[in-house]
Amino acid sequence: MNQLDSLRQWTTVVADTGDFKQLSVSKPQDATTNPSLILKAVQKPEYRPLLDETVKKHAGKPLDEVIDRLLVNFGTEILQIIPGRVSTEVDARLSFDTAATIARGERIVALYKAEGIDTEKRLLIKVASTWEGIEAARQLELKGIRTNLTLLFSFAQAVACGAAKVQLISPFVGRIYDWYKKSAGAKWDEAASAGANDPGVKSVREIFNYYKQHGIKTEVMGASFRNVGQIKALAGCDLLTISPELLAELAASDEPLEHVLDAKAAAKGDAKQVSYDEAGFRFALNEDAMATEKLAEGIRAFAADAVKLEKLMQESGK
Repeated sequence: MNQLDSLRQWTTVVADTGDFKQLSVSKPQDATTNPSLILKAVQKPEYRPLLDETVKKHAGKPLDEVIDRLLVNFGTEILQIIPGRVSTEVDARLSFDTAATIARGERIVALYKAEGIDTEKRLLIKVASTWEGIEAARQLELKGIRTNLTLLFSFAQAVACGAAKVQLISPFVGRIYDWYKKSAGAKWDEAASAGANDPGVKSVREIFNYYKQHGIKTEVMGASFRNVGQIKALAGCDLLTISPELLAELAASDEPLEHVLDAKAAAKGDAKQVSYDEAGFRFALNEDAMATEKLAEGIRAFAADAVKLEKLMQESGK
């Protein structure tokens, strides 16, 4: 049994890609996309026709709607290959606008339904884990729209998401690791900060244990991995979303894989339950320099890629 097969015993394996033609190789249960992954995909010759066809078919419609239709086209293709759910992201430029996030999420759901997709079972709407995004997700969940809270870097964000009863959260392991490595500079000790000691791994483990201890139903999906060591250190997490390259690396290794995170063991923990109102959430996030910086950076990066995607569409329509 290779490491990828071993991982599947305890964790739902998710592919983090817009390149749906690769999915038949790794056979993930679910798949996640984001603006950056879709942008990367449509710049490949094999996917460019999907962008051109979408622009041509919906010429004259608002650009933001055409982008949503492109995202849904990718998602629909993905759902023909995987048995589970696809995550489709709301425009990051709406990360601080609750009402606009809800409206965009509802539109994406409507577009999937028009394609015959059972959205309650097969779709997660991805929303940034800002205070406004979490509130939008809370309201979407009440409407039966399942959500995936992304760009999550802090315990405070995870607590607020659990209180909002969102379906799933995506703590960004690799980006947390990146921040601490950059912050340490020449003092960074890679060996001492690997595996269970990786700061991104430690963050997810804390959230996982807290959720299981307090009976919080929100699923935990580790995301944004830099190496297979981070993945192996989180074996047993509810879900892990992994790039095709790292999925291939796991599949190529037959070394034993240890079951690390265990929900039953975590349920016996003694962490005190906490809660945040808006002021408390904002202060806790502000106190966490890493989370504050990476959340802002992530929103800027996704927003920039959305703009690039718009430009490609405008060029295609000429």
